[in-house]
Amino acid sequence: MIFIALGANLASDRYGPPKANLEAALCRLETRGIKVIDRSRWYRSAPVPAAAQPDYVNGVAQLETKFSARELMALLLEIELEFGRIRSVPNAARILDLDLIDFEGEILDFPADNTSPALQLPHPSLGDRAFVLLPLAEIAPDWRDPRNGWHIDDIIAQLPEGQDIALLEQ
Repeated sequence: MIFIALGANLASDRYGPPKANLEAALCRLETRGIKVIDRSRWYRSAPVPAAAQPDYVNGVAQLETKFSARELMALLLEIELEFGRIRSVPNAARILDLDLIDFEGEILDFPADNTSPALQLPHPSLGDRAFVLLPLAEIAPDWRDPRNGWHIDDIIAQLPEGQDIALLEQ
């Protein structure tokens, strides 16, 4: 199974508020030959680490594609740029964030090179992020971390305290 995390906390001129950006990003994936198999509900979450910026809208989607993990990662970054994402400083507010969190259980650690972006799988920070794990558990309740075999419920139980997350009113 292939999973991506989606997040946004800034409006865009083209699509509007963060939730609309995320919905549009899912549609954009479909136009690029990627099938969205399932998706979580949307969640509202405070920035991690805590920062003076708007709350995020987050979710997770399960995909099906013929692309390799590296090709999919490059496409996700391309779509972020199309939506107007500007990478300035780490953890800055953003119009769109698309993270590849698991690709068929592969364990990868590729540095960036002239043809491909850096890629670590599963995503190295997912175990610390309620805004990824809770939506992932919603659509993949039996998911296990390919690195250590831990069940998603056990990972959620180990989350650092103080992460403010709630279902967004649909």
